[in-house]
Amino acid sequence: MLRSTIIARLADGLPLAASMDDEEGVDISEYKNQAKQIFKRLSTDSETRCSVESGPYYFHYLIEFGVCYLCLCDRSYPKKLAFSYLEELQKEFNEKYGNEVGTVARPYAFVKFDTFIQKTKKQYKDTRTQRNLHKVNEDLQDVTRIMTKNIHEVLGRGDQLNNMSEMSRRLNEQSQTYLKNAKKMNWQAMWQKYGPPSLVAAIVLLVLYIRIFWW
Repeated sequence: MLRSTIIARLADGLPLAASMDDEEGVDISEYKNQAKQIFKRLSTDSETRCSVESGPYYFHYLIEFGVCYLCLCDRSYPKKLAFSYLEELQKEFNEKYGNEVGTVARPYAFVKFDTFIQKTKKQYKDTRTQRNLHKVNEDLQDVTRIMTKNIHEVLGRGDQLNNMSEMSRRLNEQSQTYLKNAKKMNWQAMWQKYGPPSLVAAIVLLVLYIRIFWW
């Protein structure tokens, strides 16, 4: 069963549209929070199609033209149907709002798209209809090539990347501090080695200058 649908901008994870009548009696707030975390970790280098397992559910998402289309499904729901569902949303959403995606600043700017989401969701609700059985059986190789990950792997990798970025920043700061200290120590070493003789030489020259030109 399709539990929830969210459409977000890839660049910053801004939610653009979502399904508003998620299944009653099932608390999926935790998984909606996970979906937000997934959006934050996606980039232009991410897989354009991916499935992420989380407890009794799967997240399925596809990325097209800078927009991520994500749905939450029961584990038993056919992956092929999930991606067919997302493809239909993508085509309609891109046709209606594709040119506006980069201009909006407020969340859920295209809330009216929920009407199409609900209409399409009803068509995919019963996996046993002739239409859906046909979709499941056609070109099964498409979904076998889609990568499947674990939610902890996805979110953990993001944390790891953030930690690596922080470590890199600290190492850079430490290296800059080290270079400054090294330069300072070099100057101190040079002064200790050449400073006193130079000072004595300068005094001698000054005395000679005074005796020659002033006496």
